[in-house]
Amino acid sequence: MTDTMTPRATATDPMVEIRGLSKRFGHDEVLRSVDLEVDTGSVCCLLGRSGSGKSTLLRCINQLETFEDGEVFVGGERIGYRERGGKLHPLGHRDLARQRRAIGMVFQRFNLFGHMTALENVVEAQVGVLGRSAADAAERGRALLDRVGLAARADHYPRQLSGGQQQRVAIARALAMEPSVMLFDEPTSALDPELVGEVLSVMQDLAADGMTMIVVTHEIGFAREVADSVVFLDGGRIVEQGSPSEVLVAPAHESTRTFLARVLREDAA
Repeated sequence: MTDTMTPRATATDPMVEIRGLSKRFGHDEVLRSVDLEVDTGSVCCLLGRSGSGKSTLLRCINQLETFEDGEVFVGGERIGYRERGGKLHPLGHRDLARQRRAIGMVFQRFNLFGHMTALENVVEAQVGVLGRSAADAAERGRALLDRVGLAARADHYPRQLSGGQQQRVAIARALAMEPSVMLFDEPTSALDPELVGEVLSVMQDLAADGMTMIVVTHEIGFAREVADSVVFLDGGRIVEQGSPSEVLVAPAHESTRTFLARVLREDAA
């Protein structure tokens, strides 16, 4: 019997493992027995129409949403529950917070603190959650802002930054927690088209550095170039998954073909 405080992963295990995950909102079943594995250091892109369950799947991974059935493991550790006496028991706040620290998340909206500078946004959780000294947190924060191309904007407030710059600060803030996996929930959907590339470039650099990433996106070009695996959801189920050349170039399922044709038409318009 595995205790959630004792990771069971080995070097060959997937970083994220999901088994039979189901989630309901009232009578609406938004995830239906989802099985998914994401290897360490790989990039998995989730595609699908609005309402297909993509964002809910991400939120279940880091327990922003609970779920009715199934299991989620990150780094070999069961997320959200401890097995004891043959039964699963929800984790307490402290253990759940510890698990979430290892799972970085970047949302559609940037969710920066408006009264804090870019650097202060990146420093805040390092001091308050990780217990780093202000000096150490600031040093790491400046290094991360430099990594996302914003070293010169460290002392700017969110209102002084473009949407793409704010999203890059949000990425730096998530990286400051030194996560094992990064979750991106349509990180470019709120950006003007001319700003999308700067965010995708940062994400591409993270992928090249070996960060495990699960990305909800409609950016087919990014998925084609960066993803190791592409997963298409429809009606809360995974209907197709495989390499980009399989799913994006020669999709087997009619719903995947219809979705890709619509997205490509919109991109061309």
